[in-house]
Amino acid sequence: MLQSKAACGRIGYMDSLQNPVAQAIRRLALVTLGSALLAFNLNTFIHAGELIPGGFTGVTLLLQEIFARYLGLALPFSVVYYILNVVPAAICFKYVGKKFTLYSVLAVFLTGIMTDLMPAMFTNAIQLHDVLLSSVFGGILNAVAVVLCLRADATSGGTDFIAIFISEKYRKDAWNYIFAGNCVILCIAAVLFDLERALYSIIFQFTATVTLTSLYRAYQQKTLLIVTRFPTEVYKIINDKTHHGATRINGIGLYKMEERSILYSVVYSKEVEPLITAIQAFDPDAFINVIKTEQLNGRFFKKPKD
Repeated sequence: MLQSKAACGRIGYMDSLQNPVAQAIRRLALVTLGSALLAFNLNTFIHAGELIPGGFTGVTLLLQEIFARYLGLALPFSVVYYILNVVPAAICFKYVGKKFTLYSVLAVFLTGIMTDLMPAMFTNAIQLHDVLLSSVFGGILNAVAVVLCLRADATSGGTDFIAIFISEKYRKDAWNYIFAGNCVILCIAAVLFDLERALYSIIFQFTATVTLTSLYRAYQQKTLLIVTRFPTEVYKIINDKTHHGATRINGIGLYKMEERSILYSVVYSKEVEPLITAIQAFDPDAFINVIKTEQLNGRFFKKPKD
């Protein structure tokens, strides 16, 4: 009976594996939608508020304005944006993953071309005269667009390449470091152009960073303490579903004075809910405590990018 429960618990594992073609279509759809939202945001909220959004997008807009104001040259957004992304893309191609980088390069290409060619019917859809509203809602939309690309196991390019590289190498969120770098860009914009405009741009970037860290937690980790009568079978579920290990601690449940085992395991945040569902499907009496992990040292399985 116990063995049949374990077998049933593992049925979902094979069912969850996606067809490669369906997975590719999903990734393409998410990347395209994310790129379209980025381009729309650039031509609406960012344009209406005259914001410098930070990152390579902000650097591109900054260079466009510098060349237009001081040299009288109109630089296409896409050309400058593509040039800035060459080196980070090459680094990610070598150290992170080839398919991951190619999908990210597609996002960069689509964002650039759609920003330059987006019809006026879309760019005129939002005409805001309140810079604060443009900063807040533009930041939210920017984060949503980036998350769509990240859900496709890609990035929207620019500093996201750098953030993912740091996350892969050092296994921690890098968005706050990127925010600090963006503030440096905005300080340059404040010196060259307008302090008020730069301050609103910081609000935009702060909103985007907070929204992004709230919506995307793939690199955050959680600690699971699982009290169960079936430690071997529950560990197999953990290992099959996440490839993470576990430590077994023997104990006694004092309420009924019965022997129990405690499994201690650390997994990624996005793995917690499916894992709990699978464990409870096998052992409904399992007692599971989830704890936020602030810092982790030692060997920890990290699924490589494709």
